Amino acid sequence: IRSLPWPMVAPRECAEKVAKLNGGNAAIVFGRENSGLSNEEMELGNMVLKIPANINYSSLNLASAVQIICYELLLQSQISRGANLSVDKEKVVTQEKMEQLYRHMEETMIGVGFYDRDNPRKLLHRIRRLFNRALLDESELSILRGFLSATQEKLKNKMSKERKYDKQ
Repeated sequence: IRSLPWPMVAPRECAEKVAKLNGGNAAIVFGRENSGLSNEEMELGNMVLKIPANINYSSLNLASAVQIICYELLLQSQISRGANLSVDKEKVVTQEKMEQLYRHMEETMIGVGFYDRDNPRKLLHRIRRLFNRALLDESELSILRGFLSATQEKLKNKMSKERKYDKQ
């Protein structure tokens, strides 16, 4: 997975994105000082936050990284309150709902012959990256889940008709 490029954001951009959630929940996950986040942990996120550092000493200790991000979040919250900004966007869906979408998508892709579990070629990782970057709202999630359900229903009807035809 590390060979796939991840969308990177700077601390200020991260704080702006969090502010635009308009009351939605967000989590900023910091990696271990010695190894960062695992591939599985990174896959659950929407983007990778990168704090620019000295090229000769490019890593920060955990406390420093947390302090920088908290400072940017504080500044952004003050800007948002002062300007009385309001984003009229539905809440971004939870990670749990996104996981349900990914399972539904995998089942559908297998059903239509688009995805082979024995030869996955990073397809699911790329799909996760795509949809995590999009920050779907409830309405957008419903559209995608409805499309996947309709696809599965058509596939089921087609298979049922083929079985009926084979019996004749």
